[in-house]
Amino acid sequence: MTLNAASFALDTQSTDALRAQAARDPKSATKAAAKQFEALFMNEVMKRMRAATLESGLMENRLSQIGTEMLDQQFATQMTGLPGGLSAAIERQLSRGLPSTPGDALSTGGLAKPAEPLPDLPKKNVPEHVARFIQRHGDAARAVAQESGLPADFMLAQAAHETGWGRARMKASDGSDAHNLFGIKAGPGWTGKVAEVTTTEYVNGQARKVVAKFRAYDSPEESFRDYAKLLTGNQRYAQAVASAQAAPDNAAAFAKHLQKAGYATDPEYANKLARVINTTVRVQRALA
Repeated sequence: MTLNAASFALDTQSTDALRAQAARDPKSATKAAAKQFEALFMNEVMKRMRAATLESGLMENRLSQIGTEMLDQQFATQMTGLPGGLSAAIERQLSRGLPSTPGDALSTGGLAKPAEPLPDLPKKNVPEHVARFIQRHGDAARAVAQESGLPADFMLAQAAHETGWGRARMKASDGSDAHNLFGIKAGPGWTGKVAEVTTTEYVNGQARKVVAKFRAYDSPEESFRDYAKLLTGNQRYAQAVASAQAAPDNAAAFAKHLQKAGYATDPEYANKLARVINTTVRVQRALA
């Protein structure tokens, strides 16, 4: 039996709403999805029953058919969600694929990433581009945090700082996204893809525009992993890593050690990064 999705309210808007709800509360979204599937099934049953009933031909016309279809949809909605109905069984089946914790989504193939649209942004006083950046990269940051021991908030905030919350994405020469979220340059030992970009460097405290080669990646997740590998695998950043792991709530200490190790030439880099980390933590609490 083929279910006609156009005959009921499971359209693009309602699907997007379910995806957004799944990002906030997977269990309630599963329940809502189960009810919609049951309503679709009941509506199809009503249609098949109507089709099996002989029509007199005297009163039937297009207007009466539309009225009958609307009435069938109303009956289907009223019969949905009743105790012992199909929705409970559908909900149990859908729940088997849910990740146990939000951080499991990237690795288990469950609800991979929060979906658009974002909820109640004006009420939460969160700029849309800021919320979207956190929504897009939060899972990758948490996954790499579990692998490396670096705080997800620190990595997410540094990526936000380097890219202007995703609005200044690095491009390769062919116009494709380099997915370099941390401004990591391509040194002599780098054998991967490269993007040549005009950037600002500070020489003796003076800002200068220079063209430099940066690493390019196939995905943002690859960028997070390479950043973690760079910090944890280089003795130069040992103090920054130790500070982050020992005090994951001390953004200022991590940023100071990172600048001292020479991660960036901007003399205000540590102060700027610490502010962005604190902002990232507040925004995530607001969106929770």
